[in-house]
Amino acid sequence: MENKVVDSRTNRDGDLTRRRRECLNCGERFTTYERIERTPLLIVKQDGRREEFNRNKILSGVQKACQKRPVSVEQMENLVDAIERHFQEAGEKEISAVTVGEKVVKELYNLDSVAYVRFASVYRDFKDVNEFMAELKGIIKNKDN
Repeated sequence: MENKVVDSRTNRDGDLTRRRRECLNCGERFTTYERIERTPLLIVKQDGRREEFNRNKILSGVQKACQKRPVSVEQMENLVDAIERHFQEAGEKEISAVTVGEKVVKELYNLDSVAYVRFASVYRDFKDVNEFMAELKGIIKNKDN
């Protein structure tokens, strides 16, 4: 069946295209939807296990870090979207869990300093109070500049 595209529209996220088509033989019109097929990302855990990238795990951690902070759900969703997009666009098939965690820490640092400290304190597993205080002093110094 031969057809031509009459109209084409992409959704807001850019990952779905709706095409209105017309059959060149009978003139009937129909709609097709095209979604970008992404290669699943695998996360390599510290013990060597591999599991599929799960944006909900990241979102859950971000939500915990942002509890009772002036950060909207939309901001948190956008942060996770940006992280996922970053790794998809990098083209890697496997990413270490450490790399993902560091990206989350970096994005939270730019979003909310308290959420950053909360997440980093769990993620980076500071060995003692002095290590934690050094991190806080670094944040205060950078925010003042």
